[in-house]
Amino acid sequence: MPDETEHDLDAPDTAAAVLTCRDLHYAYLDRFLALDGVSVDVRHGEKLALLGANGCGKSTLLKILDGLIFADRGSYTAFGAEVTEDALEDEQMNTGFRSRIGFVFQNSDAQVFSPTVREELAFGPLQLGLDRDEAAARVDDVLNLLEIAELAERAPFQLSGGQKKRVAIGTVLAMNPEVLLFDEPTANLDPRTAEWLTTLIEELAAAGKTIVHATHDLDSLDRLADRCVVFGEDHRVAGEGPPARVLADRDLLLRVNLIHARSRLPVSSA
Repeated sequence: MPDETEHDLDAPDTAAAVLTCRDLHYAYLDRFLALDGVSVDVRHGEKLALLGANGCGKSTLLKILDGLIFADRGSYTAFGAEVTEDALEDEQMNTGFRSRIGFVFQNSDAQVFSPTVREELAFGPLQLGLDRDEAAARVDDVLNLLEIAELAERAPFQLSGGQKKRVAIGTVLAMNPEVLLFDEPTANLDPRTAEWLTTLIEELAAAGKTIVHATHDLDSLDRLADRCVVFGEDHRVAGEGPPARVLADRDLLLRVNLIHARSRLPVSSA
């Protein structure tokens, strides 16, 4: 956790945590450091933003939270159970974990692969063991929710970037997870699609979903987060707190390379 004497903006509420990371270390190829002693709690029902410059470790942490990679050292507990590579080899543990956490990648092309959008959205529910009628009903619900019913029989590779993003989100929502992970959710989207996605995340949070997203975009922070964890370029947690307090800490934002000296900070509505 952050040093108490420097930018410790809010103490973590461990009692309410659904995901708990302690002293995580990770290096790609055992050489390229990504996380250096990171401890983070994700609280039930919150919108948590992981803030930091490119390459600071935000996306790596999301991958650990989703069980795609595993820390070299440290521990990760989800819903009261430790998540390890060995633990996820147990079919019951794996199915339960995968049904409760969903990950929307920054690059939608990395997430869509089925011949049609309908089959894409049905893949996850079928893998979780739902029968075809129940899976089909979920798919219809998600197609309508995301306003992409007219795309149902289209091939994902034929879609625009914004349409692919909706489909990628749909593949996750069709599994109805408790926790949703987003990697740079509004990156490379046109303004209309970015606003649509920001509103959707707000609505999902209002419906009780726990949201974790990685970003270096400060403009919509007070809409997309109740709390922020700020990563430094040393791959450690540099500070945390509510968006208004983080945005007001210009020294912190400069130090972690989220702004430069001439930047004007967004005006928080808080």
